[in-house]
Amino acid sequence: MYEQLKQIMVRKFQVPSAEIKPEVTLKDLGLDSLDLVELSLAIEQETGVRVTDDELAEAGRLASVVHLVTSRGAVV
Repeated sequence: MYEQLKQIMVRKFQVPSAEIKPEVTLKDLGLDSLDLVELSLAIEQETGVRVTDDELAEAGRLASVVHLVTSRGAVV
C-alpha cells in the first residue's frame, strides 16, 4: 500500500519521489485541504477503500494513512 500511495503522490500531486517517506506529514508534502479531497478520491478509485479528507488530515503522517487504508481492507 505504501508504494501505491507513493505513486499516487508522484503522479497526481507531482511530489518528488525522494521526499516521500513514511514519517513525512501530508502538510510537509504541500497538500492542502483540496488536495486531501483529491487524495481521498484517488485512494478510493485505486484501492476500493473509502477514506474521507478529514480522516486523512487527522492521520497526518504517510505511515498513518497507509495504516488507515490497510486497516479498512485495502490490498497491500
